[in-house]
Amino acid sequence: MRSFAFAAALSLVAIPAFAEDVVFTLINNSSVSITEFYITKHSADDWGDSILVDGTVDAGTQAEVTIADGETTCDYDMRFVADTGAIHEVNQNICELGTYTLTD
Repeated sequence: MRSFAFAAALSLVAIPAFAEDVVFTLINNSSVSITEFYITKHSADDWGDSILVDGTVDAGTQAEVTIADGETTCDYDMRFVADTGAIHEVNQNICELGTYTLTD
């Protein structure tokens, strides 16, 4: 099974530090499709359900992500699961996020 590592490239936009809704673009510049994507407050004990409601984010494509959980925190954990089964987890301040780019 091929494993992968993601590198993040961030582009900052002016989003209020405690916005209730955060929108960013997930850009998949890796060579694998993302089949599951979880995002949860850093203090949470579990991942909950995948937020990919339309299937996958194929290699070379992008998707808009909206976090509308009404929380006033910016510190979130993100978990990406590839079609190969590989998993990548990262902690991110989503309030400063305009785009999040996945690469090999």
